[in-house]
Amino acid sequence: QVQLVESGGGLVQAGGFLRLSCAASGSIFRINDMGWYRQAPGKQRDLVAVITSGGRTNYADSVKARFTISRDNAKNTVYLQMNSLKPEDTAVYYCNAEVWTTAWEKHVYWGQGTQVTVSS
Repeated sequence: QVQLVESGGGLVQAGGFLRLSCAASGSIFRINDMGWYRQAPGKQRDLVAVITSGGRTNYADSVKARFTISRDNAKNTVYLQMNSLKPEDTAVYYCNAEVWTTAWEKHVYWGQGTQVTVSS
């Protein structure tokens, strides 16, 4: 089994910043893509940013130039630096990872979610 543990959420004023972290642990052979999703009340869960094992990144249009995703492969950890936060960024943020648990078995795992609240 693999666990994803997120940290770094909280309450911040508009224009402020937060840094989310997500550490993967357990039976890990290799990790492919890691990403962050978010879900606001009454809305679907949407992709925020994703990073490949080689460091290529992709962002939702709404966060480009404000958010930066990065990862430390040695620590099996992905980060999301969120700057210039807006009230519309308020949501539960979920970490996601595609993990090879053996050389022939791959699964997608989710973290438990961390609340980010941006006040106006």
